[in-house]
Parts: sequence; structure tokens; C-alpha cells
Amino acid sequence: MVKLLILDAGHCLSLALVREAGRRSDTRLVVESATEVTSERLAEVAPDAVVVPPLSHPLSLAPAAVEAHAEAVETCLEACLSQDVALVWCVSDELYEDGFNEPIDEHLVPAPRDTCLRRLVQTGDRIRAEYHRHLIVRLGPLFALEGSHAWLNGIIDRLIAGENVRAAEDVIFCPTSADAVALALIGMLQQLGCGANAWGAYHLAGTEPVSAFGFTSMVRTLLVTYLEGRGETLAPGRVEALSHHHDAKLHRVLNCRRVLDVFGVHQKPWRLEVERMLDAWCLTRYGDRAEPPEGDTP
Repeated sequence: MVKLLILDAGHCLSLALVREAGRRSDTRLVVESATEVTSERLAEVAPDAVVVPPLSHPLSLAPAAVEAHAEAVETCLEACLSQDVALVWCVSDELYEDGFNEPIDEHLVPAPRDTCLRRLVQTGDRIRAEYHRHLIVRLGPLFALEGSHAWLNGIIDRLIAGENVRAAEDVIFCPTSADAVALALIGMLQQLGCGANAWGAYHLAGTEPVSAFGFTSMVRTLLVTYLEGRGETLAPGRVEALSHHHDAKLHRVLNCRRVLDVFGVHQKPWRLEVERMLDAWCLTRYGDRAEPPEGDTP
């Protein structure tokens, strides 16, 4: 039995961890709304590991928000050190600010120009230097149907409302299912709890690199198809392309070979995960009905 303390209860990854643990008998969770933990709380809970969800899209956040997250993670580090509890910190792939032409390996520590991103790298440097019992898990853009930082739910809501959605077409990455990350993290921590000495940095993302524009356009196409299959005619909003890098596309694709070699964790195809989530979304919208009854409105 592995016992985990999960921070930031409303985060989409925290909610995914709760769902995954609920399907298992070998994992127990304690979930906290706070984004940091004290040594006193760790002594009380006595978990095997603390899991800190990622700060999504740090490039677009105010410096104060990024600083607060970095300080919270360092508070967790100090508490984990004092109680000999493993620390799992999930990090956005945006730390690789300028991307690379080839998939990015784990050993390549981010070296961003942005001051806020450099602050997060400093936190990662401190973790690696001070505590060997850590996992730094770099993720592609997370998507889910619920929780903060979920991305997919916001796209669906805006399209359903007939609003246009703007998305960059010149940044290429690998969207990552929060459910897939939860499954992988619990599996990794189970192996570490059984004696695997495999701490360190890992990359975890979905398969098939795509732009935010491509991802959002696919969500729109699938959404229309699913709704038409339920007998609902919808005129969703359009997807509008944005361009931030006028000279060439920026590739931010994580090489996830090490997490496969060490833990046997396979990347999940993001298209299949989106389809699965839209199935769940339709069940919530319509229940067991094959199509909406007459008079229902979108």
C-alpha cells in the first residue's frame, strides 16, 4: 500500500489522481486544498510521497504567481527533507522556452530566458542538489474535463456557447491527458515503494506532436460529430489561428523514452484520450439517452 499526500485539491491532476486511486486497492490518498505542506503536517499524515501538481502555462502568468508557486514547492522540499518523505513535482514543458529541433531528453535541464521560468528552474536545481528522493516530472500541456488548469473543458464550453477560440498554430507540443499522468505517477510510485532506485527527472507527454490550433480544431470536429450522433444540431464557435513565432515554428516535444525504459510507462495517444473524455462528457450531458428529447436546447 502506497500512501500519497496530494496538494492543490482542485487541480485537474489532483482530481485525476483521486479517480485513479478510487479504482485501486493499493493506493491511499490524503488530499489537501493547500499548495504547500509543513513538516508537522507530514509527521501527522506520514505519507510515502507528496505530489505537487504543475503550474500550467507559467509563461502567461504574473510573476507573483510564479514566485508563490516556487516558494511553495521549496517549502514542501524542506518539509520532505525533515521527514524523509519523497517529493514529486510536476512541471510544465514551457520551461523549455525556445524549444528544440529534436525531442527533448530528460538530462537537458531547461535554460529559459524568461525571469519567471528561470525562478522555477532554480527550484528544480535546489531539489536535485538537496534531496535524492525526488521525481521531477515534466509534462506536456495537460487536458481534462474538470478542475483547474484542465484546458479541454474550457475549449468545449466556449465552442458550445458559440464563441470563437483562438489558439497558436506555430508552437508544437504533445498534449497530455491528466488521467494518463495520474495512472503513470501512481505506477511509478508503486515501483519506487517496492525498492526501485529510480529517482530523478522524467518526461511524460502524449503521442503525436500538434499545435494548440490543431488540437483545438480536432476537439471542435469531434464535438460536432458526437453531438450530431446524439441528434443535436450545433453551430459551434470557430477556431482562429494565432502566430507568435513568425520566422519558424517552435517545437517543444518531450522525449519520453526514459519513463518507458525505467518504469514501463507508455505515452497515451492524445486523440484517443480526447475521444474518451468526450464520451464521458456526452454521458454527463445526455445521461443514457441516445439523443436529446424534443425541446432540449444545447
